[in-house]
Amino acid sequence: MARDRQSREERERDSEFVDRLVHINRVAKVVKGGRRFGFAALVVVGDQKGRVGFGHGKAREVPEAIRKATDAAKRALVRVPLREGRTLHHDVAGRWGAGKVVLRAAPPGTGIIAGGPMRAVFETLGMHDVVAKSLGSSNPYNLVRATFDALKHEDSPRSVAARRGLKVSTLQSRRRDAEVEVAGAEA
Repeated sequence: MARDRQSREERERDSEFVDRLVHINRVAKVVKGGRRFGFAALVVVGDQKGRVGFGHGKAREVPEAIRKATDAAKRALVRVPLREGRTLHHDVAGRWGAGKVVLRAAPPGTGIIAGGPMRAVFETLGMHDVVAKSLGSSNPYNLVRATFDALKHEDSPRSVAARRGLKVSTLQSRRRDAEVEVAGAEA
């Protein structure tokens, strides 16, 4: 009975997540009788409400590798602050190895302008408007890790205000004043 309740709770928790298969790599080990194939899977999992994680799994069969990667991704979820639940609070850059990414906040209606591995991260995160560019390596593992590095450096106005000992309204009014000043200088 307790096992049934636990499995039902697990299924409900799992149903809230969306997972995207980013990449499958087939590797071969040459042995006396021929080749033995193995598979490595990279999966991104998110709840489309600001939580996202990625995982890597290896196995002899593709479904088993994907299951292992999905489980690893669910254990490694991170929360990302989103502005109005649709975009970033500020522009941010990330790096992992030779993979470099630049993420920019975008106005409503822009959509997700990003390449393969980064697009999977944004869709599972629940982000609707973002402009992203990958620079350097196009290796999907490094791009996903670089994207997560960038998202890790994303700050919300609330956390910045708490760190500086200010009120959020004071912080945002300073931002508006700076935007008006920049607009005046351009005119």
